Amino acid sequence: MTRVVVVGSANLDLGVAVPHLPAPGETVLGDDVAARPGGKGSNQAVAARRLGVETRFFAAIGDDRFGDDVRAALAAEGVPLDHLTTVEGVATGVALIVVDPEGENTIVVAPGANARLADGALAGLPAALDQGTVLVLQLEIPPATCLAAARHGRAAGARVLLNAAPLPDPVPADMTVLLREVDVLVVNEGEALRLSGSTADWPTLAAALRGLGPDAVVITLGAQGAVHADATGTATHPAYPVDAVDTTGAGDSFVGALAASLAEGLPLAEAVRRGCAAGALATTRMGAQSALPTRPELDSFQNTHEELSHA
Repeated sequence: MTRVVVVGSANLDLGVAVPHLPAPGETVLGDDVAARPGGKGSNQAVAARRLGVETRFFAAIGDDRFGDDVRAALAAEGVPLDHLTTVEGVATGVALIVVDPEGENTIVVAPGANARLADGALAGLPAALDQGTVLVLQLEIPPATCLAAARHGRAAGARVLLNAAPLPDPVPADMTVLLREVDVLVVNEGEALRLSGSTADWPTLAAALRGLGPDAVVITLGAQGAVHADATGTATHPAYPVDAVDTTGAGDSFVGALAASLAEGLPLAEAVRRGCAAGALATTRMGAQSALPTRPELDSFQNTHEELSHA
């Protein structure tokens, strides 16, 4: 059965558009605050679900109004709520997002209930996993919970995908233990540099990161596209050209599409191309979850750009 299982964070995003990103100590007047559901885990689960893949989501929210908003948004997307844990007396995670006219952003996350997503919340995880599952993890939840989930995935024969973001600086020593449980590692430029300690070219870096344990490594490069490395070698994937207005959800759109594509049996190279398309399309809209493409939108976008590239 085609299926993606996400273990990760669920937030409410508070976003403000500003004329420019503030410098330290500077006050900048922005537009009205927009409150939208977010969190890397929630975004990636919704991204996979919008692409038509059966998706399960393990996360924690607080017993507050923001938690109610997150729950309602997931239900509206068709993501089951069975594995959404409510932590009493704790606030739901919040992300404070500032976006400039070029679509660049700064983000501060207050983890709230995400920091309380413990092993006990994963009791139903083994039953949700099998050899056809892609298990998606990120680092907005406790590292011990990520490791426990990854080990459940390995034991079930699922494909474990880790989006190592946000990656602490310096990189904690126990990260090497988690990486040995990972099948597909997804990082951006900064995360790749910190994990490798090298300044080699991106294909070389991707290949080198496989030495930490993952079978495959994908490095996302923003407007430059992505590179990947696996047992067959390395490949570079150019970006899809778009007029970006907000890059907030691009990385999560990429990961959700990558996971959905792998769950459907696409080869890694094709899955990365689909991730690049989903990430590019997400930057053309404001917000994170609100910008994630549906399957018809993504199919049309890819088909149109493929036709143009062969014209």
